[in-house]
Amino acid sequence: MKLGVLLAPINDASRQKSIAEQAIRFEALGFNSLWTAQAMGRGFMMTDPLLTLATAAAVTQTIQLGTAVLQLPLYATLELAHRIFSLQQLCGPRLLLGLGAGSTAADFKVAGKAYETRFSDFRDQHKELKKALETGQHLASDLSPWPDLLGGPPLYLGSWGNGVEMAARNFDGWIASAHYRSTEEIIEAHAQYRAFGGKKAIVSTLQLTQETDLGALRGQLLAFSDAGFNETAVMFLPGGPKPEEVIRLLD
Repeated sequence: MKLGVLLAPINDASRQKSIAEQAIRFEALGFNSLWTAQAMGRGFMMTDPLLTLATAAAVTQTIQLGTAVLQLPLYATLELAHRIFSLQQLCGPRLLLGLGAGSTAADFKVAGKAYETRFSDFRDQHKELKKALETGQHLASDLSPWPDLLGGPPLYLGSWGNGVEMAARNFDGWIASAHYRSTEEIIEAHAQYRAFGGKKAIVSTLQLTQETDLGALRGQLLAFSDAGFNETAVMFLPGGPKPEEVIRLLD
């Protein structure tokens, strides 16, 4: 199993080069991927996930870049496809797009979108987005994207419950959040995902704090690896273990 990093919110906006510096450092240390989350209006500021990945793409060469996850119902379908094509042009084959229906009403309030219908909106829109990425078209509009970008990046679904079947049948992979779920719950859901024929599976948002014990963390990572997960994306919080220590846990 490989290790990635989910970027935490930046506390000091005066550090304009923080995202670029983190991307360079994590790639140099040997992490496999760099992920961005999405949150708006929750009492703290997070950099736009697609802008974050564009910044990281400009200063790195090999590390994979992904969203974990982008809340699809917050966007107009073809507008998002245009942003994805633009980002794909910068990232090349390193780009992975994790999508979700959203979980927090504040984000929808900021975007002026309906929170109550997010699940049904997502079910319809992910099909529309996939077609738009395949053709560059939606309804009566045509983006005329560069031919090499048609098809878009791999699409992963961030979901739980019945969503693991959707992830297995309709997406290139599944993203499981470790933020609110136990290791046992994550592994159980993974077994269901594989039973439905799921391909790649990633654990995201494994938060590392000052209370994190490296021995216990290694055991947790090995449990995910033994279960068949392809990757775990950790989030370094203030006071937590050093990235240099974490990357060596699976050696």
